[in-house]
Amino acid sequence: MEIKSDYDKDTFRAIYAAKIDDDIYVLHTFKKKSKRGIKTPKEDIEIIRQRLKRAQEIAKFKEDK
Repeated sequence: MEIKSDYDKDTFRAIYAAKIDDDIYVLHTFKKKSKRGIKTPKEDIEIIRQRLKRAQEIAKFKEDK
């Protein structure tokens, strides 16, 4: 899920996994810098993927406890 907020002529985004078990993990937040297009930069997408994988590992560890 993505939350987008405009503030003082800038756009900010928070991307998070809404729910893994009973927890919510904020995976990445950033200021949208692109003046053209609406695509999220590849670097940010890779960060989100890595953090989602880590959040899933944490959730599995908590489940196994």
